[in-house]
Amino acid sequence: MFSPLIDELMSALRCLPGVGPKSAQRMAMQLLEHDREGASRLADCLNRAVEGVARCRRCRTLTEQDLCGVCANERRDSSLLCIVETPADVLAIEQAGSYQGKYFVLLGHLSPIDGVGPEDIGVDQLLALLDSEPISEIILATNPTVEGEATAYYISERARRAGVTVSRIAHGVPLGGELEYIDGGTLAHAFSSRRTL
Repeated sequence: MFSPLIDELMSALRCLPGVGPKSAQRMAMQLLEHDREGASRLADCLNRAVEGVARCRRCRTLTEQDLCGVCANERRDSSLLCIVETPADVLAIEQAGSYQGKYFVLLGHLSPIDGVGPEDIGVDQLLALLDSEPISEIILATNPTVEGEATAYYISERARRAGVTVSRIAHGVPLGGELEYIDGGTLAHAFSSRRTL
């Protein structure tokens, strides 16, 4: 129905998470009909980001530099290392503004069914970091999924063998949440992770 270039644009937009055929069509029409200047700016920014953004050599998050801003910041607490699954997790924690340590990005989680083992998520690089830097505690901030929990357990065992203290971020009832709307698994985790006041 559409011309080949419009079809190609809509198909390209569908690579984004949560964008189906109708959303891609609306985006393409918006850019072509109402915001060609915005479309050109988007294309230019996307090209420059694809060309210029790589991984930090220390923590593996996305950056344009050899070392990201967090790793290069000497005011950050180098004895604390937060382990996350994705660069988006780093961004979420940084936006919260309370953590002042450094990070290591796994770029995934263990998943034997999918053939993802420790070497695929950088566990060897993480262990080398624990040996080479004065890290006294790692904070496991993997997702509370089966794979995330298995990943956290595997890393915690390896880190303990290296003599590093291991902690896990708390999971449970969200701030402002009402108990009647919380699922059973979350409530069970909240009860098992309770602490004395």
